[in-house]
Amino acid sequence: MIMLKNMVKTQLLLLFLVGVTSVAALSKSELVDLAKLAEQAERHEDMVEYMKELVHLSGMLTDEQRNLLSVAYKNVVGQRRSAWRITKSIEDRHQEKEEEESEELASGYRKEIEKELEAVCKEVLGLISKLLGTVDSTVQPIEAKVFYLKMKGDYLRYLAEIGATEKEEAGKSYEAAWKQADTMPATHPIRLGLALNYSVYYYEIVNDAAKACELAKKAFDDAIEEMDNLKEDSYKDSTLIMQLLRDNLTLWTAEQEEETGQQEFEEEF
Repeated sequence: MIMLKNMVKTQLLLLFLVGVTSVAALSKSELVDLAKLAEQAERHEDMVEYMKELVHLSGMLTDEQRNLLSVAYKNVVGQRRSAWRITKSIEDRHQEKEEEESEELASGYRKEIEKELEAVCKEVLGLISKLLGTVDSTVQPIEAKVFYLKMKGDYLRYLAEIGATEKEEAGKSYEAAWKQADTMPATHPIRLGLALNYSVYYYEIVNDAAKACELAKKAFDDAIEEMDNLKEDSYKDSTLIMQLLRDNLTLWTAEQEEETGQQEFEEEF
């Protein structure tokens, strides 16, 4: 890992020494290497630029590349979602105290964050639409289709959180992904990740706790039954998501019984 990182750093330095500063001038392999380096450096805005250019350049991604795309946008959007939640909470607090000037200030700032969040979500949704058109040419088309439909559902859900789209739009993508995932092993991390986020959609967006618990429990129970067939290379990812499903079920059940109020639930990363 250290050797790879040093090699990529050397490559990056050479690129800049010869004056190659435009992302559009980079090759596919250079874009992938720089995306990995940007991830290690936690420069996810840069990572997004490299992966966005790779999609435009190739139109089709490998399993590793689509994971890089997901990580890049997940982090960029995650920062803005967190900022939106904090700002909205502050705005609501000022509203309760009838502090109009402070409320107006917080409201204006929240709207600026919303614009950024909406722009990034719509950008990645455009890329996903392009990638969905190429899944039949991939090595594992079903996995690719489920992966991208899940991503589409996720970013439509983020837009629904701020009222930038109808909540049903996210549901349609999740439903389409869930139907496709029916042929995948119950322990597959993509299928489990879909079940996790789809159940969060039902709980947080649709406010249907019963459906959320039903979906999460079925996904967890089905995976438990197939644990003996779990592949070694996906064991860590699958068991982690299963733990998140169980954590959410515990929280949701407790909240229903005790009515403890709204909480933030686990999603797949």
